[in-house]
Order: sequence, then C-alpha cells, then structure tokens
Amino acid sequence: MEFFRIKKDIPFMRHALVFNVISLITFILAVVFLFTRGLHLSIEFTGGTLMEVSYAQAPDVEKIRNRMTADGFTDPQVQNFGSSTELLIRVPLSKSDDTAKVADRVLASLQAVGGNPKMKSVEYVGPQVGRELASNGAMALLLVVIGIVIYLAIRFEWRFAVSAIIANLHDVVIILGFFAFFQWEFSLPVLAAVLAVLGYSVNESVVVFDRVRETFKKKRGMTTPEVLNHAITSTMSRTVITHGCTQMMVTSMLVFGGAALHYFALALTIGILFGIYSSVLVASPLVMWLGVTRAQFAQPPKKEKQGAVV
Repeated sequence: MEFFRIKKDIPFMRHALVFNVISLITFILAVVFLFTRGLHLSIEFTGGTLMEVSYAQAPDVEKIRNRMTADGFTDPQVQNFGSSTELLIRVPLSKSDDTAKVADRVLASLQAVGGNPKMKSVEYVGPQVGRELASNGAMALLLVVIGIVIYLAIRFEWRFAVSAIIANLHDVVIILGFFAFFQWEFSLPVLAAVLAVLGYSVNESVVVFDRVRETFKKKRGMTTPEVLNHAITSTMSRTVITHGCTQMMVTSMLVFGGAALHYFALALTIGILFGIYSSVLVASPLVMWLGVTRAQFAQPPKKEKQGAVV
C-alpha cells in the first residue's frame, strides 16, 4: 500500500556530507553531555526504596513531594500509579538512613499531609543489585549490536553491516545525550526503549538496503549515488506509513500513559525521529563512501561448457 509515489528521484546523496556533518556535531554534543552531566539513574540502578501507597481519595502529589523534601528525603519521586488514588514513591539510597526505617519515615510524612494513607508494598533495592542491573543492561546492548552486525553481514555485505550499526549507535548515543542534558530519569523502561530503538532503526535500514540491492540488479545504467537516491525515494511512502503509525501509538503513551510511561515514550519518540534520519541520511552515505558497487551483487555470466570433440 502506498499513500503517494514520487516519480523523480530526490538527490539525497548530493547533500550527504552536510547531513553527516550535522549528525557528527549532534553525536559529539551527546557524548559531551554524557561525560559532563552523566545520566540521572533511577533507583533500579543506584539502589533505594520503592513503595506503593493507596488512598481513599486522590491525594495532592505536589504537597506530598514538598513534605517529604522538608522531612529530609533527597530527591523523592512521587507519582500516580494505576489510578489517581494510588501512589508510587521512590526514595534513593542514603548512607545515613537505615533502610528498614525508610518506609516508616515515609509513612509518617504521608500521615502529616493527611488522607489516611495505607502502605501496600515496600521493596528495597540494594546498590549491588543496581550495579548488576547496569552491567546486565550494558551486556544486553552489546549483544544486540553484535547480533545486528552478524545479521546484516550475512544478509547483505559487510559494508552494509558497518554502516547500519554506526547509524544505529548514533541513535542510541543521541537518546542518552538527551537524557543526560535534561537530566531525565534513566530507568529500566528507558533501557528497554533504547533496545527497541536499535531493532526499530535497523528495520528501516534493512528496507532501504534491500531496495538498493534490488536496484543494483535491475537497473544497470545507474551510478551508486543514483541507486541510493532511487532506493530512498521509492521507500518514502512506506517510511511515512510505518513511522507515522508507530509515532501515533507512542504519542498516545506520552500524553495519556502517565508518569510511569512518560520517559519510556519520550525515549521512543526521540529514537523514532533520529532513526528515520540516520537510516536514510547517515547509513546510506556511509555505504556509498565505503565503496559499494554493482559488482558485489550482480552475478557474473555463466560460461558455457564446450562439448568434447569426437
């Protein structure tokens, strides 16, 4: 299905250097923010106390947050969970606190605000567990990257694998750069979104690369830049349909999903936007500069066997 069809190929490769300079600058800025500001890790990674509290009527979240800050809690996170009468409270790990008494102190702060709060559950996350989660998350990211490289190298050719993984890592670093710059909370759902973006972005690259391979085989009079322009232009309708539908769903989570899904949807939104850009305007020029040619896909003509002379 196509919404539209562009008859004349758009000369994307003519501006390939400009697109990649923009990408390089954005990438460098993201790396700088990661090193200078760092990620604002959630308690899943740093350790802390996680509590679920219920009320008979919807409480004033801002008043509870201010009361906990006044009572000495550092950076308490209070948000609605499931409904307006349910609260999810996160308290980061503190060396001066006895973890067994944290829940009692939190409950005392809630009772001071009023509303008859009831503690439903309390979970403690130690710093060792947090370090293990961080290392496991990094290992998961590494395994995804290796898997993508192997898959693309087998399905296409090593130039395509290298180009796609550079473009996809470019997306991941930029997402992390946004979270570092704005100091948004980086949690396990956000990590899941980053891994999802890797797979989502490589899917767009595979579609374009498959059209590149097909065009090399069918249209012999085109140069490599012309083949890339044709492949990108001919898949634009599919790109608009796919990414438009995906972004509608992600925007719904961003607007109506509440605080629990906010940063997850935000990471996906950034990843989708930069995934389109990198798959089309970063990966394709890299393939061209790495020297992809028709000879790597076109099969040489078979030589006819000469019969024996009797």
